[in-house]
Amino acid sequence: MSTAVLEAKTADYDVEDVEYLRHGDKPLLARIYKPHGAGPFPAMVECHGGAWCQSDRMTEKLRHQHMASHGVVSIALDFRSGNEDPYPASVQDINYAVRWAKANARSLKTRPDLIGLSGQSSGGHLAMLVAMRPNDARYAAIPLPAGTPQQDASVRCVIMSWPVINPFSRYRHAKRAKLESIIARHDSYWRTEDAMAEGNPTMALERGEKVLTPPAVWYQSHGDTVHDYRDPESPFDGNEPQRFCADYRKAGGSIALEYIDMVRQSGSPDLSKAGDLFDRMVAFIGRHVTA
Repeated sequence: MSTAVLEAKTADYDVEDVEYLRHGDKPLLARIYKPHGAGPFPAMVECHGGAWCQSDRMTEKLRHQHMASHGVVSIALDFRSGNEDPYPASVQDINYAVRWAKANARSLKTRPDLIGLSGQSSGGHLAMLVAMRPNDARYAAIPLPAGTPQQDASVRCVIMSWPVINPFSRYRHAKRAKLESIIARHDSYWRTEDAMAEGNPTMALERGEKVLTPPAVWYQSHGDTVHDYRDPESPFDGNEPQRFCADYRKAGGSIALEYIDMVRQSGSPDLSKAGDLFDRMVAFIGRHVTA
């Protein structure tokens, strides 16, 4: 391939932790998984799940390892937690991380035009929100170090795994179902329903906001009523995945909704039982980042 190297299988890769950002005396680390070889490779900035309040860059390591072993640089982020820092703190960190990755593309074995975003659950929401609003002044509020060439946070593609794409409707859904732990984390991160409606990819599209719509894919497990449900307050005749995808396409974006055979239980899913999910992700990257 002329623009990037995407190996069918490269068994070897290196892993290192890098401080990409610091808030006061608190460093934020990225765990970088880099395939062996010169590259340039496609790269994905990875946003972990955990209802905006839990987990870290280690949580979804099976996905990161698979990406690196198949010729994709995986940049797994820590970012500020909603337990201490409400919206839009984590969005600012991720926006910065995309710009940081572009500024450091050579050492990461990639190129600025070969970088995408990926996320699971609340991380899928964050990935899409950053991708849709890369130049939002609030999200891009953290400057790169002095002397760094200017970068923006636009990306080549977005991969989402069962994202909380509509925090407002999911909050109402959790209240109807009396899902107290979900309600508590929404309250911690968002603080208000107005914030849930504002930082909301689905509602941004339905408000007619001018946003970017890079090629995207939504992977959804069957039977997952926490992420795949119908909002009774919406006139859309379908569940939230179908609603968002319809809105995204209406706005001019290309998005695929692919269901996977994976048992969804409470807490973080067991990614060792994700079947061919990671291979499907690699194939998606091959179609949209190396072309």
